[in-house]
Amino acid sequence: MSGNITLLYGAVINPQTLTSYDVLPRCLLAVGNTGNIDWMVEDVAPHDLQQVLAQHGCSDEYLVELKDGEFLLPGFVDTHTHAPQVPNIGTGQQYELLDWLANVTFPTEAKFQDVEFAKRMYKKVVRTFIDAGTTTCCYYATLHLEASKVLADTVHEYGQRGFIGKCNMNRESPSYYIEPSVSASISATQSLITYIRSLPRASSPHASLGTPQPLVQPILTPRFAISCTAPLLTSLGELAAEDPDLLIQTHISENPAEVEYTNKLFPEAGSYAGVYDQFGLLRRGTILAHAVHLTPPEIDLIKEKGVGISHCPTSNFNLRSGIAPVGKFLDKGVRVGLGTDVSGGFGTSIMGEVRNASVASKVLQFTKEAEASSTAAEEESEQKKFENKQLPIPTLLYLATLGGASLCRLESHIGSFAPGKSFDALLISPAGKQIGMWGSGESLHSAQSGPEESGQAGVSAKKELEEWLERFLFVGDDRNIDRVYVQGRWVGGRSFTGFQ
Repeated sequence: MSGNITLLYGAVINPQTLTSYDVLPRCLLAVGNTGNIDWMVEDVAPHDLQQVLAQHGCSDEYLVELKDGEFLLPGFVDTHTHAPQVPNIGTGQQYELLDWLANVTFPTEAKFQDVEFAKRMYKKVVRTFIDAGTTTCCYYATLHLEASKVLADTVHEYGQRGFIGKCNMNRESPSYYIEPSVSASISATQSLITYIRSLPRASSPHASLGTPQPLVQPILTPRFAISCTAPLLTSLGELAAEDPDLLIQTHISENPAEVEYTNKLFPEAGSYAGVYDQFGLLRRGTILAHAVHLTPPEIDLIKEKGVGISHCPTSNFNLRSGIAPVGKFLDKGVRVGLGTDVSGGFGTSIMGEVRNASVASKVLQFTKEAEASSTAAEEESEQKKFENKQLPIPTLLYLATLGGASLCRLESHIGSFAPGKSFDALLISPAGKQIGMWGSGESLHSAQSGPEESGQAGVSAKKELEEWLERFLFVGDDRNIDRVYVQGRWVGGRSFTGFQ
């Protein structure tokens, strides 16, 4: 999409709310030369296509018609992952959180002091995330300033939308991997913020004109409360107060031992969430990862402050941390997105988080049903929309797209398709991996002949498209992601061979 309007015609899935998404088998969508959606018509019959194009002053010169089985989906938003942990992904299965950090994670992250190593690794890391369908990613880097710049450069060069944070950590870390002082930590953080904000808004000139915010932005990243002294958290809070545009990311209540130790280090705070609150780090645009063991007052505080929670179910299972009560958060009105949390999580795709979020919700449902023995308990459960209930497909899709966008304060720009929003999208195809009847040319929902054939055909097309979506989310992989677009620019996917 380099300077001309591009028209796409075919099946589209468009998230709307936690309980709904639009199913559009015959959508016509126009992407302008700045990578924003100029206009879209949700239902265009094939025999009306030329007329609708003419009404918008367009011809079919730049029309792309999706093939049977293909559909467009908004790009995934990964709200929590660790770029320097990808090299040790899939190892350390025997540990829980704190031992895993000491024995697996910190030794790997320390290697990124070598800038050349960082350059080699981060090219592979960012390419992997893009090709897995992640158009926006919240990355933790290491504590190393120069390597963090390398990560920002790589995300920028590859055209992904990303938030890059240098970890702040000046205690409870090994001697070979720790910041020497509060001043050194803050100075390096400020230098990274300045560096990232000096980058062009996007690596593509056309995308630079269209994106409402730079594609690559800094994010304040106190690793977690345990790794930061009170003076360091104080300085980070002051930095955040001076810069309200900065997003903030950190961890909370992932593991019982972590929670216990945090409360021991900060007894005056009253709770884990209270630690961040007392230093001014809870606000709209703060992303708290995990949140497995929050207390009811902490949930209320998080809701009050407008904070978002990154649900990382794969990591929570893998490190035996527990199951976050996501349904409870949603019923309370807390913002929730999904995070891969590599390498606590062992996959780089948000589809893995969709699957494990579904499994986690089912486990909560059947365990709570077994515990509920009274009529009163059953009635209380019925009054709740999401808590201790299986998360349906619309909810899972929302968390992977618009929910994540909301955590990043980008929901008015990405996460769904609408005129004026950025075209961050995935072209999903069965060509790389056929799943069941998807891509076979066969259908269980063919309309019967008769006077109502047209209406039945519309219903069957929508039903079929919904099944394609479900098959992709639960059985698909990167082979089904044919193209990845960020701000209208083709940046990855199975068919990607490099920038044109």
